[in-house]
Amino acid sequence: MSAGALMLDAEALYRELLRGVQLIKTPATQLVGITSGGAWLAERLHRDLRLGGKPGAISSAMHRDDFAQRGLSSGGQTQLPFDVNGAEILVLDDVLYTGRTIRAVINELFDYGRPANVKLAVLVDRGGRELPVQADFAAARVSLADTQSLALARSDAGVFSFDVKER
Repeated sequence: MSAGALMLDAEALYRELLRGVQLIKTPATQLVGITSGGAWLAERLHRDLRLGGKPGAISSAMHRDDFAQRGLSSGGQTQLPFDVNGAEILVLDDVLYTGRTIRAVINELFDYGRPANVKLAVLVDRGGRELPVQADFAAARVSLADTQSLALARSDAGVFSFDVKER
């Protein structure tokens, strides 16, 4: 499959994610997006669900098992505008692949306290798991070659699309 062969409608998948999040969240749920694509999703979901306060953003950078190769990314820093202890947290990400980012994010989250529970919702689950991680909700499941990467992009107007690249 060439990089241009995969056609995913990110806006349609966002609408499906919105429906899914409405089903799994409770009134006490705090939204936390993984920088950067997940944080974009959390911001827009927070607005569309008319939730009070602000959504959180979380970085996986400090807990990655490939930190020595990647270093600190420019994706942003962790900002959790609520007490993590006892919180119901819904982590949002654009693409779930190996599970390593989620593992790092959970480690980062526990640096801030002990939540009551943590759920995961993603725009796309592309399989290929290396760790036993599963989303509570995925708007779509797709298969890509190991040589391809998939990432959410956001225009200046806030419209979502996907970038598929050969590595």
